[in-house]
Amino acid sequence: MTAATHSSLFPQDPDGSQFVAPPRDADAVLDGLDPEQREVATALHGPVCVLAGAGTGKTRAITHRIAYGVRAGILQPASVLAVTFTNRAAGEMRGRLRQLGAGGVQARTFHSAALRQLQYFWPKVVGGELPRLLERKVQLVAESAARCRIRLDRNELRDVTGEIEWAKVTQTVPADYPAAVAKSHRDAPRDPAEIGQIYAMYEQLKRDRSVIDFEDVLLLTVGILQDRHDIADQIRGQYQHFVVDEYQDVSPLQQRLLELWMGDRENICVVGDASQTIYSFTGATPDHLLNFRTRHPSATMVKLVRDYRSTPQVVHLANGLLNQARGRAAEHRLELISQRDAGPEPVYTEYADEPAEAEGTARRIRDLVAAGVPAGEIAVLYRINAQSEVYEQALADAGVPYQLRGAERFFERQEVREAGAALRGAARFGGNDSLLDDVVDLPSQVRAVLSTKGWTTEPPTGSGAVRDRWESLAALVRLAEDFVRARPEATLGDLVTELDERAAAQHAPTVQGVTLASLHAAKGLEWDAVFLVGLTEGMMPITYAKTDEQVEEERRLLYVGVTRARLHISLSWALSRAPGGRASRRPTRFLSGLRPGSSAPGTRGAGAAAGGAAERGGRRKRRGPVLCRVCGTTLTDAGEMKLMRCEGCPSDMDEGLYERLREWRSDQAKQLGQPAYCVFTDKTLMAIAESVPGDDGELSRISGVGGRKLERFGADVLAICAGEELAGEDDES
Repeated sequence: MTAATHSSLFPQDPDGSQFVAPPRDADAVLDGLDPEQREVATALHGPVCVLAGAGTGKTRAITHRIAYGVRAGILQPASVLAVTFTNRAAGEMRGRLRQLGAGGVQARTFHSAALRQLQYFWPKVVGGELPRLLERKVQLVAESAARCRIRLDRNELRDVTGEIEWAKVTQTVPADYPAAVAKSHRDAPRDPAEIGQIYAMYEQLKRDRSVIDFEDVLLLTVGILQDRHDIADQIRGQYQHFVVDEYQDVSPLQQRLLELWMGDRENICVVGDASQTIYSFTGATPDHLLNFRTRHPSATMVKLVRDYRSTPQVVHLANGLLNQARGRAAEHRLELISQRDAGPEPVYTEYADEPAEAEGTARRIRDLVAAGVPAGEIAVLYRINAQSEVYEQALADAGVPYQLRGAERFFERQEVREAGAALRGAARFGGNDSLLDDVVDLPSQVRAVLSTKGWTTEPPTGSGAVRDRWESLAALVRLAEDFVRARPEATLGDLVTELDERAAAQHAPTVQGVTLASLHAAKGLEWDAVFLVGLTEGMMPITYAKTDEQVEEERRLLYVGVTRARLHISLSWALSRAPGGRASRRPTRFLSGLRPGSSAPGTRGAGAAAGGAAERGGRRKRRGPVLCRVCGTTLTDAGEMKLMRCEGCPSDMDEGLYERLREWRSDQAKQLGQPAYCVFTDKTLMAIAESVPGDDGELSRISGVGGRKLERFGADVLAICAGEELAGEDDES
């Protein structure tokens, strides 16, 4: 078997691409490459690791590398397999390679390459045709849940399906799923034991019906290559050289497949950037990229840091974000160097409320379009899709065309349509609806109606489809609150009319328009002007990012957003949700020390007084992160921070001490004529009873014990903790 026998081993590409005879001058391929890109292109032997920052021309470098090897006669086109993560990226790579005279090279996604191999070898290994590929697994997951007598709504179904996919790419079997969730600190959408049951039933039904899913394509290919050394040798004889793009996004399963493709050879080139790892919730991990040099000690390492996309001003902001990062990925961050002429400075804007932020953003976009920036070269990026509605409305009101990427328009979403129908029915027949008997004001009516559709006063934990649905419904509740504030006499019927008018105004077809997208959906894209909006604590980082690594991934997500901009970058936040609301929000911690008037994290300076809500919030010295004293996780919930442990971690509270503290607190409250919680809250007393401080320093580190309370109550509390009797206690007994 030689590389030249490719056509007899695997089917031809569907597009029929053939190897184009290379031009005589291989060096011509190197023209126009910068020194680092040239180093990548000429490193054709042994393992190569390319750390490529945003906008540094990584695709150019690796396609020229392959083409140079082909033209120089070092690589046979059919012996090269280039893998990436999306069909779009693979198609772009194939197109560039054809232009460079290397059209016979295979450029595919992991799944596409594995599926072709599986289809080819299945008859030989198992016999018969490959089982039918399940295009959508949701229906089978739903049936599996029903057989387990577990009821899932549409959004829970999507989330559980995502959990099954995560389990499979991390090579976790159903029985091990609950333990894997606990170990990874993953927020499961349901009880992990229930999901494990559904997962097991799902696998059983697939076997019974002889179908496989997309993850099985990788798993079965891995199984065949592990069990059949003759087939593994055949594939290794075919593919001599591997290139992997976006290597920071590989899952453990994809890494295992890659290792089996390679065998004991080391002709591999990987390209990635740990600072752009934003898909860990799907199983992606940068560990394989960061450990590459450990696995391949002889590897050639090349860093691409010349940024050809963004101006020095945008690059400076991006570098500043990463300079504050922590963790292993941050240790390998790349300091980008812009190759473009200077441009405008980043614009930081603080708004009073969300509608003002959306309207201000729309005005600035309208001005840019008027100044000659094409609408298609402008993007508004936000953390979650539910944030889009207010920007859809503001752009529509400003007469600016827009298009949504990666999500339906707000009023076209299933949950919003269902909610609209329910509100319309309540407006028409509300007099006969017992649901509305005890509510009088418009927002309460809306909450009551939407509670039947999944809205609750508290958001569901974690991310996923259930959370997305809740955010959409919560946006309707907020819209009702804003509407009645502007029109106090408005009825439910008036609100329904308003919703219909908004929906109609935003349904106008657009061809060339401003892109509205989530930060995740923006990965791999770029625009002349980018508006990053809603940058407040609780949204960036998102409220359910609790561990250090989850918070750092949120920082990387913002970094990805910043590096999408070529020329104009605007960052904004609103101090309150609605007009006239309490200005209690703070701009994201990730901009501290970067935006004008703010101090770097953990410092105080002259800028603190003028640096916005985050810096105006208090005069006390800012503490570092509060860690759970049981498991070490960073705590963000106020109650957990008081206890200095996760709610689910075991408590070692001294019950007798807790009761003595409560009795003492009751006496103090009576003497002061104040409620007991004004002395210390229950959570603070629990934290004291759990940690049993021995001195002022230990007591002061407990959340809820400030300097004033330490001075006033510290001696008593420490005496009680030491088991001493307080003066006057004997007289009362």
